[in-house]
Amino acid sequence: MLRTFQNPVLPGFYPDPSAIRVGDDYYLVTSSFEYFPGVPLFHSKDLVHWRQLGHVLDRASQLNLDGILPSRGIWAPTIRYHDGVFYMITTYVDNDKKEHNFYVTTRDPAGDWSDPIWLEDAPGIDPSLFFDEDGRAYYTGNRVPPEGQDHPKHMDIWLQEIDLKQGRLIGEKESIWQGALKVAHAQEGPHLYRIGDWYYLLIAEGGTGHTHAVTIARSRSVRGPYEGHKANPILTHRHLGREYPIVNVGHGELVQTQHGDWWMFCLASRTAGGYYRNLGRETFLAPVVWEQEWPVVSPGAGRLELEVQAPDLPETVWPADPVRDEFDGSGLSPVWNFLRTPRGDFWSLAERPGYLRLRLKQETLSGQGNPAFVGRRQQHLSFRAAVQLEFKPGHEGETAGLALFHNGDHHFRCEIALERGERVLRLMERQGGRERRLAAAAWAADRIQLKVEAHHQDYRFDYREHDSAEWTPLCEHADGRLLSTDRAGGFTGTYIGLYACTQPGTDSTGNEALESAGRDDAFADFGWFEYEGLD
Repeated sequence: MLRTFQNPVLPGFYPDPSAIRVGDDYYLVTSSFEYFPGVPLFHSKDLVHWRQLGHVLDRASQLNLDGILPSRGIWAPTIRYHDGVFYMITTYVDNDKKEHNFYVTTRDPAGDWSDPIWLEDAPGIDPSLFFDEDGRAYYTGNRVPPEGQDHPKHMDIWLQEIDLKQGRLIGEKESIWQGALKVAHAQEGPHLYRIGDWYYLLIAEGGTGHTHAVTIARSRSVRGPYEGHKANPILTHRHLGREYPIVNVGHGELVQTQHGDWWMFCLASRTAGGYYRNLGRETFLAPVVWEQEWPVVSPGAGRLELEVQAPDLPETVWPADPVRDEFDGSGLSPVWNFLRTPRGDFWSLAERPGYLRLRLKQETLSGQGNPAFVGRRQQHLSFRAAVQLEFKPGHEGETAGLALFHNGDHHFRCEIALERGERVLRLMERQGGRERRLAAAAWAADRIQLKVEAHHQDYRFDYREHDSAEWTPLCEHADGRLLSTDRAGGFTGTYIGLYACTQPGTDSTGNEALESAGRDDAFADFGWFEYEGLD
């Protein structure tokens, strides 16, 4: 019986996949935008089952995301390996949308990576590295065409030799391709490969929305000229309509197994409740065969499928993440992220062993700062998440709870707060920058358990005091579409997180509140967190 696997192989917000094989091991990285640590790093033996080794950019010295806008930050990393050294090259996009390209290196991908080596005069986004057989290394990226743009977002793929020891580009920049379709836009994500006697240039074009696509060109010389494949695009779903369950397919990466088989990683999104993409762009895998020295993706189907015959590799399944995180380790699991680079000692697993303690910060989820927020990705169209919280708000500006977060202007907050001196549990919805309270209930105890259960776009919020109590509905039907890229915009996906915040207010007696930072009890303790898919 043939073994199959389910797509996506990395569900949830894991876009722009880049992967390599080193011996019998496979490594993969994805974009991370405004989240810290940056560039999640995965390892696999069979291309299907992945374990997270950590993050490439896990030190503040490597990644300063202070004040970064949503969907800026780290875009489209590429991972490569040459002569015992791993390279990760990527773009940091600032708030003025200026691009800054850099790379880091290591000999042990699970260990520490170097501080960034910034490249001068490297315009555009989506850099990649190519190591040729003669020992030379090349940089590829995109840029505005030197001759100007024929139409909006028309881009040029360029190549230049790079001296990786000196950390600089050398020689002349050369335009090598401008995509397959004359009216295509956003030519980006270039990767070069030497296969047989050909150099193949794989790119994305059409933008990362519904018209996204993977196209390819080839040349006998690394510097070109490159001829586009007459069968381009070699992968897209734009012709399948908006009802097809997998959309915006593009940004491919080719990998050859140790047995000579070829596969392509790419990004795509699953929709739910209409054309709504709450999970963002995910990592998919498709088989590739070669015909007349050109690749054919998903032969016989020509599209991504949810169930696919598995690669001819020994199946290696890693232990699954536990449904419940007891916060009883020395550090946070790599599934957890902060919003921007964490500043200050606002979180601890040691102050109260077995609890994640978040000290209240003035930064809010709707701002551009670094709030007291620790979140993980939503990875299923239907899911259940729950948390146990202990929190005693001291004034009306103090809140803590469970957040479902897409960006600062699009999120839910199920939180404990003070209103008119009384402690309440409330569900707040923020959409398009406007807030409204969907539900509230009086709550006097210091401990509470909160739960959210989603079935596609129908979200339900419940609460109770302890494990043996029955769940009480807070809001039985909340519209989850506000968490979709199609409502929120941007390039990320939904996070489920824990947070604590303080804003100016009055205390329970009506007096002006003390600053939370000056109080020893200005914190929230989270005893555990649960997440499980219900798809």
